[in-house]
Amino acid sequence: MTDEPTPEQHRKPDVRIVHLSGPVFQALAAGDLAAANAVSPVPLTTHFTDPDWRGVWLMRGEQAEEDPASAGWVTGVIWDEQRQLAVGHAGYHGPPDASGLVEIGYAVDPAHRRRGYARAALESLLERAAREPGVRTVRVTISPDNTASYRLASQYGFIEVGDQWDEEDGLEIVYEIPADQL
Repeated sequence: MTDEPTPEQHRKPDVRIVHLSGPVFQALAAGDLAAANAVSPVPLTTHFTDPDWRGVWLMRGEQAEEDPASAGWVTGVIWDEQRQLAVGHAGYHGPPDASGLVEIGYAVDPAHRRRGYARAALESLLERAAREPGVRTVRVTISPDNTASYRLASQYGFIEVGDQWDEEDGLEIVYEIPADQL
């Protein structure tokens, strides 16, 4: 047995972020994969109904209900075009705020990690942020013990600007980059 990367791990994944709608968010928040797949634009896996993510889906569903245009910004599916497979979720926490700030988040299904999906999702989110005239600052928050996410974000110029306490995730280090530096 060897630790050499497989050919699949060498390939840069061709991903896109597929946006979801309120009914998909609601079904995922309820843990109902069949109902979510009945209305989802792409097939979802059991990763999306993990109980740890139900709060996120509930929050995103409420956002989409209050502001339907926000559905195009918030958490969607990391979709591998070549494999036709949902490998995680990524998006912004919402549209740009009044100061032009967007916060990004991403998570790859553990079954698909170490294949470049987090990098591809982050690049996709950064590319969109750079194109959007209303975005002036991009933020990412990372748990102090999540060294993999820190290493990835630091490669794109994010710098530490402080910390915050998140009710769900605990202590997070806040990193930002001006959109004009993307």
